[in-house]
Amino acid sequence: MSQNSSAAAVTTSVENTIGYVILTEPERRNPLSVATMRSFQQALLDLSTTPAVRVIVVRAEGPAFSAGHDLTEVVGRSLEEEREIFAVCTEMMMTIHRVRQPVIAAVQGMALAAGCQLVASCDLAIASSTARFSTPGVKIGLFCSTPMVALTRAIGRKQAMRMLLTGEMIDAATALQWGLVNEVVAPESLDTVSRSMAETIASSSAMTIGIGKEAFYQQIELSESDAYAAMQEVMANNATTRDAQEGISAFLGKRTPHWQDR
Repeated sequence: MSQNSSAAAVTTSVENTIGYVILTEPERRNPLSVATMRSFQQALLDLSTTPAVRVIVVRAEGPAFSAGHDLTEVVGRSLEEEREIFAVCTEMMMTIHRVRQPVIAAVQGMALAAGCQLVASCDLAIASSTARFSTPGVKIGLFCSTPMVALTRAIGRKQAMRMLLTGEMIDAATALQWGLVNEVVAPESLDTVSRSMAETIASSSAMTIGIGKEAFYQQIELSESDAYAAMQEVMANNATTRDAQEGISAFLGKRTPHWQDR
């Protein structure tokens, strides 16, 4: 794996068609300070414009995926300073949806508060059986209102409210049952399985994947009729692309397609 860039608590690397964003402050349980969130967002943007990168995997070092916001930054701040913290967080989370590549979270340990929000915001998530998830802000007087946005969209109202109101930890099996993660694997298999999923996605046309990801988030909050109206136009345009024509022709001709990503 080749090192491409680094910041205090975030590093990036590229392995073939997979870009990695890695949280690298394990001794502090990978807190999401303002500096870390800005570095994380920039890492996503840098990888998104790297032509070879077709999928992005988010990983973390140490026993915790992320303990959430750096609470030392939240104490004794003005309203404007508090607004900045959560604005930076929101931009980082929304960038996950805006980059053209699918983003996969590979969760090896605890993901708390904004760390749980990060998992919920990723397009896909694979968890080690040792992973744990919670939104415990209610226990310290700071309700997890921004994590609530991603969590509610990932697991629905009742289960999200249970996590938000109780602050209780859920295990990986429960996270899978509720739809917070896609798969739970043995700890020693986490890297292999996340890489395999990334490689499977990367084998398709990058252009087609990008169209599909953008369309998914475009239609998800629309009414059924508005979603169909928007998606029929997306699909018609997609059908005219070279990769769609190549893929269909290859299928009909029983051969392997040759993607041009256009």
